[in-house]
Amino acid sequence: MTDIPGPRSIIGLDVGGTKTACVEGTWNAQILQRHEVPTRAKLAFELTFPSIVDLVREELAEATRCGRTVVALSVAVGGPLRIREGVLIDPPHLPGWHQVNLKARLAREFPTLPIYIEHDGNAGALAELRFGAGRNRPGLRHLIFLTFGTGIGAGLILNGRLLRGASDTAGEVGHWRLAADGPIGFGKRGSWEGFASGAGLVQLASHMFPDRWRPDTAIRDLVDAILADDADALQVAAQSGRAMGAGIALLMDAFNPQLIVLGSLGVILGERVLRSAREVIAAEALPSALAACEIVPSALGLQIGDVASLMAALTHSSLARKGGR
Repeated sequence: MTDIPGPRSIIGLDVGGTKTACVEGTWNAQILQRHEVPTRAKLAFELTFPSIVDLVREELAEATRCGRTVVALSVAVGGPLRIREGVLIDPPHLPGWHQVNLKARLAREFPTLPIYIEHDGNAGALAELRFGAGRNRPGLRHLIFLTFGTGIGAGLILNGRLLRGASDTAGEVGHWRLAADGPIGFGKRGSWEGFASGAGLVQLASHMFPDRWRPDTAIRDLVDAILADDADALQVAAQSGRAMGAGIALLMDAFNPQLIVLGSLGVILGERVLRSAREVIAAEALPSALAACEIVPSALGLQIGDVASLMAALTHSSLARKGGR
């Protein structure tokens, strides 16, 4: 890599249940270009993958026209997945992508680029630690990031190190059952994902107000109603927030973090969800754990997914030590 001409950059893919964003970024997480397509997650992977490949090719061509050299392809995608192999097992928000070897498929399309894949919760935690909420907190060593997008998962940084677990499923908190009954998320009734995720908000709304919202209501429509301070929608947000608070209180007791950061919908909805969450946390978490922890929306704002998409490459030892130019 020492004789590569021009500035180096990374292509990042942020694969979500609703959309897939493709960005080109620098080693300092500056986003140079960005495009997105609907993921159409219920369709078979083979039907949606070509549009993602086209996005990457477009950005590679634009980078070349601008005199930059792309040196890696980095992906953030929800799990469960086998991270090193890049195999998606059965992510609930990507039903058409189960048992897909994403790393191998990308390598087939882009054989000259190293491919790095990370769980989106882990990638979000790394992004916030390095470029977001952790940037101005020099003593920060214990951070939890909650994706709070179409689904919900956590990235756990404890003692300054990312925790992946024995089977790469550390942080799959969306699978936790928070109540005996309630909306279904992550294949489980009453799960955290069923109450407090984009898809969970819709399920909760259809559960609470079946005459108004259907289970197939677009997430954006419900979010717009919450932002408009619609009375029914605010009740949904408050109930979702109470479930969010119950889950966060468990995380506080178990891991004693200094900071919990909420991505995506945490940024968009803010205190409309967090207000009721904080009430539950205050009642449920250990007082000493609560006193040690701050809960905030992502400092990267709506750019969190873009920056997170670069982190698998930016934190990989073989690439990170060579840096950009």
